[in-house]
Amino acid sequence: MRTVRDGEGTRYLLVKRSSSASLVRNPETGETRYLENDRLTAEDDVSDLETIAAAVDEPVRTLLVGVHDEETLGLLVDLSREGPMAAKTLLERYDFCESDLHGRLLECQAAGLLKEADVYGDRGYRVTEYCERGLEVILTGGGDDSSDERPGQ
Repeated sequence: MRTVRDGEGTRYLLVKRSSSASLVRNPETGETRYLENDRLTAEDDVSDLETIAAAVDEPVRTLLVGVHDEETLGLLVDLSREGPMAAKTLLERYDFCESDLHGRLLECQAAGLLKEADVYGDRGYRVTEYCERGLEVILTGGGDDSSDERPGQ
Protein backbone atom coordinates (compact mmCIF):
# COMPACT_ATOMS: atom_id res chain seq x y z
CA MET A 1 0.00 0.00 0.00
CA ARG A 2 0.95 3.61 -0.41
CA THR A 3 -0.37 6.79 1.18
CA VAL A 4 -1.88 9.32 -1.22
CA ARG A 5 -3.74 12.61 -0.79
CA ASP A 6 -6.54 14.03 -2.90
CA GLY A 7 -6.91 17.68 -3.92
CA GLU A 8 -8.97 18.41 -0.78
CA GLY A 9 -6.22 17.11 1.52
CA THR A 10 -7.85 13.82 2.50
CA ARG A 11 -5.40 10.96 2.98
CA TYR A 12 -6.11 7.55 1.51
CA LEU A 13 -4.35 4.25 1.13
CA LEU A 14 -3.76 3.26 -2.47
CA VAL A 15 -5.19 -0.22 -2.98
CA LYS A 16 -4.97 -0.61 -6.77
CA ARG A 17 -3.92 1.68 -9.60
CA SER A 18 -4.96 1.57 -13.26
CA SER A 19 -4.03 3.92 -16.08
CA SER A 20 -6.76 6.49 -15.33
CA ALA A 21 -8.10 5.83 -11.80
CA SER A 22 -7.07 4.32 -8.52
CA LEU A 23 -8.93 2.35 -5.90
CA VAL A 24 -8.28 4.04 -2.56
CA ARG A 25 -9.35 3.25 0.98
CA ASN A 26 -10.17 5.85 3.60
CA PRO A 27 -8.20 4.65 6.66
CA GLU A 28 -10.65 6.22 9.10
CA THR A 29 -13.84 4.73 7.68
CA GLY A 30 -12.57 1.74 5.71
CA GLU A 31 -14.63 2.94 2.73
CA THR A 32 -13.12 2.28 -0.71
CA ARG A 33 -13.75 4.23 -3.88
CA TYR A 34 -12.17 5.08 -7.19
CA LEU A 35 -10.53 8.45 -7.75
CA GLU A 36 -8.93 9.78 -10.91
CA ASN A 37 -5.16 9.52 -10.83
CA ASP A 38 -4.66 13.21 -11.65
CA ARG A 39 -6.48 14.08 -8.37
CA LEU A 40 -4.01 12.08 -6.25
CA THR A 41 -0.58 12.99 -4.95
CA ALA A 42 1.80 10.51 -3.33
CA GLU A 43 2.62 11.20 0.32
CA ASP A 44 6.12 9.75 0.48
CA ASP A 45 6.95 11.31 3.85
CA VAL A 46 4.08 9.49 5.64
CA SER A 47 4.23 5.77 6.33
CA ASP A 48 1.24 3.65 5.43
CA LEU A 49 0.98 2.45 9.03
CA GLU A 50 0.84 6.06 10.28
CA THR A 51 -2.01 6.65 7.86
CA ILE A 52 -3.81 3.55 9.11
CA ALA A 53 -3.27 4.63 12.73
CA ALA A 54 -5.15 7.85 11.95
CA ALA A 55 -8.33 5.79 12.39
CA VAL A 56 -7.68 5.97 16.14
CA ASP A 57 -8.91 9.17 17.78
CA GLU A 58 -5.98 11.61 18.08
CA PRO A 59 -6.07 12.01 21.91
CA VAL A 60 -6.04 8.21 22.26
CA ARG A 61 -3.11 7.94 19.81
CA THR A 62 -1.23 10.52 21.85
CA LEU A 63 -1.77 8.50 25.02
CA LEU A 64 -0.71 5.28 23.32
CA VAL A 65 2.42 6.80 21.83
CA GLY A 66 3.32 9.26 24.60
CA VAL A 67 2.88 7.04 27.65
CA HIS A 68 5.62 4.45 27.80
CA ASP A 69 4.63 2.43 30.86
CA GLU A 70 1.78 1.54 33.17
CA GLU A 71 3.06 3.73 36.00
CA THR A 72 2.86 6.87 33.87
CA LEU A 73 -0.57 5.87 32.62
CA GLY A 74 -1.64 5.32 36.23
CA LEU A 75 -0.30 8.76 37.14
CA LEU A 76 -2.43 10.36 34.43
CA VAL A 77 -5.52 8.39 35.43
CA ASP A 78 -5.07 9.38 39.07
CA LEU A 79 -4.55 13.05 38.22
CA SER A 80 -7.64 12.89 36.04
CA ARG A 81 -9.73 11.43 38.86
CA GLU A 82 -8.25 13.36 41.80
CA GLY A 83 -7.65 16.71 40.12
CA PRO A 84 -4.52 18.86 40.19
CA MET A 85 -1.79 17.89 42.65
CA ALA A 86 1.23 19.74 43.93
CA ALA A 87 4.59 18.35 42.83
CA LYS A 88 5.53 17.65 46.45
CA THR A 89 2.29 15.68 46.90
CA LEU A 90 3.12 13.60 43.84
CA LEU A 91 6.55 12.79 45.31
CA GLU A 92 4.99 11.76 48.63
CA ARG A 93 2.14 9.82 47.08
CA TYR A 94 4.02 7.74 44.51
CA ASP A 95 7.16 5.66 44.61
CA PHE A 96 9.22 7.81 42.23
CA CYS A 97 12.53 9.50 42.84
CA GLU A 98 12.42 13.21 42.08
CA SER A 99 14.29 12.96 38.77
CA ASP A 100 12.14 10.04 37.56
CA LEU A 101 8.92 11.87 38.39
CA HIS A 102 10.22 15.07 36.80
CA GLY A 103 11.13 13.19 33.61
CA ARG A 104 7.67 11.62 33.38
CA LEU A 105 5.96 14.94 33.98
CA LEU A 106 8.06 16.65 31.31
CA GLU A 107 7.34 13.92 28.75
CA CYS A 108 3.62 14.18 29.45
CA GLN A 109 3.76 17.98 29.17
CA ALA A 110 5.61 17.73 25.86
CA ALA A 111 2.91 15.36 24.57
CA GLY A 112 0.19 17.83 25.59
CA LEU A 113 -1.18 15.53 28.29
CA LEU A 114 -0.25 17.60 31.37
CA LYS A 115 -0.09 21.28 32.29
CA GLU A 116 1.41 23.04 35.24
CA ALA A 117 -1.15 24.20 37.77
CA ASP A 118 -1.13 26.29 40.91
CA VAL A 119 -2.20 24.08 43.82
CA TYR A 120 -2.68 26.20 46.95
CA GLY A 121 0.33 28.33 46.06
CA ASP A 122 2.55 25.37 45.12
CA ARG A 123 3.61 24.28 41.68
CA GLY A 124 1.53 21.32 40.59
CA TYR A 125 0.16 19.48 37.60
CA ARG A 126 -3.20 18.70 36.04
CA VAL A 127 -4.24 16.72 33.00
CA THR A 128 -5.26 18.67 29.93
CA GLU A 129 -8.69 18.47 28.32
CA TYR A 130 -6.96 16.68 25.46
CA CYS A 131 -5.71 14.02 27.88
CA GLU A 132 -9.17 13.79 29.49
CA ARG A 133 -10.71 13.03 26.09
CA GLY A 134 -8.22 10.25 25.43
CA LEU A 135 -8.59 8.77 28.91
CA GLU A 136 -12.37 8.86 28.63
CA VAL A 137 -12.25 6.70 25.51
CA ILE A 138 -9.82 4.27 27.11
CA LEU A 139 -11.56 4.07 30.47
CA THR A 140 -15.12 3.80 29.17
CA GLY A 141 -14.37 1.85 26.00
CA GLY A 142 -16.30 -1.37 25.84
CA GLY A 143 -14.45 -4.55 26.43
CA ASP A 144 -15.43 -8.07 27.34
CA ASP A 145 -14.33 -8.54 30.93
CA SER A 146 -15.46 -12.17 30.97
CA SER A 147 -11.90 -13.46 30.66
CA ASP A 148 -8.78 -12.44 32.55
CA GLU A 149 -6.62 -14.21 30.02
CA ARG A 150 -4.73 -12.09 27.53
CA PRO A 151 -5.08 -12.94 23.86
CA GLY A 152 -2.51 -15.47 22.74
CA GLN A 153 -2.08 -17.04 26.18
